[in-house]
Amino acid sequence: MSAERVPALIGGRFQESGSDEVDPIFDPATGETIALLPYSTPEEIDRAVRAAADAFPAWADTPVPDRAQVMFRFKALLEDLFEELSRLVTHENGKTLPEARGEVRRAIEVVELACGAPTLMMGTNLDQIAEGIDEELVRFPVGVVAGITPFNFPSMVPLWMIPLAIVCGNTFVHKPSQRTPLSAIRIAELLTESGLPDGVFNVVHGAKDSVDALLTHPDVAAVSFVGSAGVAAYIYSTGAAHGKRVQALGGAKNHLLVMDDADLDKTVTALLSSAFGNAGQRCLAGSVAVGVGSLGDALVQELSAQAGRLKVGPGMEPDTDMGPVIREERKKELIGY
Repeated sequence: MSAERVPALIGGRFQESGSDEVDPIFDPATGETIALLPYSTPEEIDRAVRAAADAFPAWADTPVPDRAQVMFRFKALLEDLFEELSRLVTHENGKTLPEARGEVRRAIEVVELACGAPTLMMGTNLDQIAEGIDEELVRFPVGVVAGITPFNFPSMVPLWMIPLAIVCGNTFVHKPSQRTPLSAIRIAELLTESGLPDGVFNVVHGAKDSVDALLTHPDVAAVSFVGSAGVAAYIYSTGAAHGKRVQALGGAKNHLLVMDDADLDKTVTALLSSAFGNAGQRCLAGSVAVGVGSLGDALVQELSAQAGRLKVGPGMEPDTDMGPVIREERKKELIGY
């Protein structure tokens, strides 16, 4: 059976790209091709942004409680489909099913926060801030927001951005990772089912060319990004140079300092979770542990012993401690690091 092609969402319509550039989407545990991803063309990305721009005035003018009702319906669908969404994350990303469930749960918590939009959007006022002058603060949406998200949390990171941007009256164009687009399209389907008007949320696909098209588009007002530090710097500088508000969150080199009076068992458990959770593929993964004083040798010995007992395997198997990394080439990079 041939793998299905992943659609984009433009102006309320799910549609295949006309591009000849197509990437296979793999199940990291098996190497099986589970989908084909056509990259969006420049014309398609332009149409997605223009659809968001056209939808913005009416959506921004929609009463805040009405926008929040879409989020309530969206949250209910996410809860009903919790297990399906979790398994989809494992299928395209490779992480263990418990990790995927934790990811989807944290994603739902952000949607729950967005349901409180009437409170989040409240302004402030102060009468007589000076003689004959009253002060009032009112919150306004900024316009079209572009979200560029990574492969390592294909459900959670998009839902850090999308619900809050939309419920505050913005419209959105999402460019998910080209390695894990399936969760993004499922989210788009559920937002549509929740009653979100056409054009308020759009999805396009691709790599750097698609990112550049969003960063330079005159109708994009703001950009939110999560990914590597180098790309974050590029997103920030390029977006800012084109007049965008930019939020760019990059990875870090995370050091863990272990004092000599620390509880060794609790410390090792925390270090293993930090370093090997999500196969180490996360911005806050602990990569350096410094044992202070007399604890150092015992820490290294216990860490080595417990790390050696971790079972690496398919994320769907219940006794797997760590799933595969996202791609075979990434595994080779890590081994040769």
